[in-house]
Amino acid sequence: MSDLLKNIDARTKLAGTNKLEILMFTLGHDKRTGREETYGINVFKVREVMRIPQITRAPEMPESVEGMVSLRGALVPVIDLAKYAGVDSEDKPEIMIVTEYNGHTQGFLVKAVDNILRLDWSAMRVPPAMLVAQMGGLVTAITELKDGRLVMMMDVEKVLSETSRFDADDLILKSVKPLDKEDRTVFFADDSSVARHQIARTLDAMGVKYIAAINGRQAWLELSKMADYADATHTQVRDMVQVILTDVEMPEMDGYMLTRKIKSDKRFSGIPVLMHSSLSSSSNQQLGKTVGVDEYVPKFEPQKLAQTLARLLA
Repeated sequence: MSDLLKNIDARTKLAGTNKLEILMFTLGHDKRTGREETYGINVFKVREVMRIPQITRAPEMPESVEGMVSLRGALVPVIDLAKYAGVDSEDKPEIMIVTEYNGHTQGFLVKAVDNILRLDWSAMRVPPAMLVAQMGGLVTAITELKDGRLVMMMDVEKVLSETSRFDADDLILKSVKPLDKEDRTVFFADDSSVARHQIARTLDAMGVKYIAAINGRQAWLELSKMADYADATHTQVRDMVQVILTDVEMPEMDGYMLTRKIKSDKRFSGIPVLMHSSLSSSSNQQLGKTVGVDEYVPKFEPQKLAQTLARLLA
């Protein structure tokens, strides 16, 4: 299983190429649908894959949280993804995927892992509205394999948010101070409904206007329209938008490619790009800098986000 993640350092070269690698996994045969679906998670978020170790049950945990395991001296929460996703299966999970993102480490129990698939973000499509509704927003992107199977990209940020309750609450947002600058606008792109909601709440608390996009491709189309309008009216794009905030992982066009396009277009000169991602390690921050990101803020830290935006919008 360690071979799956061998030579992971070489994957850092994918930044700015609009490519990604996903670890595919299954949650078991769903009795309700009669199918066994294939899911995916970005390899950048996977620390290791192992057989399930002994789990210590803990009281007052959400239903899908099985308990805790000790990994190299640290206690790590373990989440049964089949239970969380509502998959009604008699198959028992056999594998634990240890993930690390947003500064948190957690284990995801799955039935089996398949292999690592390298593909272009343009091959990852926005899921149909019917699927989004059926999965409760759990799937952020979908792609079709050559053998006809569909691979659904799971919104692991949503899983972590709802099982650990670390997302922004009213108490945290009350500490965010209004900016008192009504002429400031932030443009942000994120495929996670949980993340978009948190960003919007933070900007509302700051009293800052915003425009939202659900992925990098949509963001680039909208920004390009703004730039064309600015050209036609002999104005500047920076008069319409003062900060661009982007996630990294997004279907059709990722945040690295979006940043590269923005920074290579002189019409966006003077507009800082703030990367806002759960891929919060120093190596991922460095990857952002290589494509021109001005600053970096980890997800689900509204106070840090507000402080950074206040400085950039001043």
